[in-house]
Amino acid sequence: MARQMMTGRSVWRGDELARAGDWIFWLDATHKREIADALAHVHRAPLFGFGRDDFPLSATTDLLAQVNTELEDGRGAVRLRGLDVEHYTDDELRQIFWGLGQHLGRPLYQNMSGEIMGEVRDETRDEKPTFIASASGQVQSSRARARSTGPLRFHTDRCDIIALMCVRNGIEGGVSKLASIPTIHNEMLRRRPDLVELLFQDFYRCRPKDEDGVFDQPWFILPVWGERDGKITSQYSRTYVEQAQEFPEVPRLTEAQNAALDLLAEVAEETCLHSPFERGDIQLLNNHVVYHGRTAYADDVAAGRARLLVRLWLATPNSRALPAGFETFWGDIAPGSLRGGVPQRDGRRTPPPATLRRVA
Repeated sequence: MARQMMTGRSVWRGDELARAGDWIFWLDATHKREIADALAHVHRAPLFGFGRDDFPLSATTDLLAQVNTELEDGRGAVRLRGLDVEHYTDDELRQIFWGLGQHLGRPLYQNMSGEIMGEVRDETRDEKPTFIASASGQVQSSRARARSTGPLRFHTDRCDIIALMCVRNGIEGGVSKLASIPTIHNEMLRRRPDLVELLFQDFYRCRPKDEDGVFDQPWFILPVWGERDGKITSQYSRTYVEQAQEFPEVPRLTEAQNAALDLLAEVAEETCLHSPFERGDIQLLNNHVVYHGRTAYADDVAAGRARLLVRLWLATPNSRALPAGFETFWGDIAPGSLRGGVPQRDGRRTPPPATLRRVA
């Protein structure tokens, strides 16, 4: 059966999305007042020591429900804007981000160390690079690359929704790049339908170093693209595909497979949106339909201009069903399930629900 062009609001080009502006949602005065009141309610709580009910919202909950609908059934990308960041400390912004995240979904662990709110910043000044073992020696992990000032290639994270809050910008660069996966699919279908078909077939990928001991082998197999019930999904990082080639038991990438990945990257660059962060912006992306990357950036630490984003991985109640076989990566393919993230050694993907009463 021949592949069909995809349709709907998730099919967009960057210039079109920039003109429409409908992916940007604004916090109004009511929302901002509710957020300030909710923060006052939890100001003595540990950062992750409160849940949804402890961060009470009303009108803002309605807005966040619209955000979740837009992420799953609309553009797949939302920029939430308008937070009065000058009124809050960095720690208070983290509390606000955590509280809003509780109303959007279930936060997931991001590594085997139990990290639940990641920091995206330049760690090369305070941390040695992380390496993974390979047949040909040691290769710097993509996690270490992500936490430097360098550019990032288009990829997805291992969750239904990735949320990033801009706490501070650097002095230049760090522009967010977003590309519609359905648009890439359609453009590749016009040019090279044979390569499209390859992306629906298995690729070998390397598992991150910190998952050693959790899985039987340091690599896994999954298509770049899958489809179920008329909805596409993608799990993709070319870095992990390349690193899997370091293992002698993994088959070599074919010329056609490399051509498919090259064309995917080429079309993503041609069709993407470049959107700089403003301080206080919260960017939310559906990883099934949007690739993200960024340009390189520069900091001025002495001037207090060091870029800092904080990150949540979320499993959302309205997520799509995934194709059979994708449980290898996701853990569960049922719609609305608790899936994704990095399972801990006890199998948990998310911390137990917290309330102020339990930490008082």
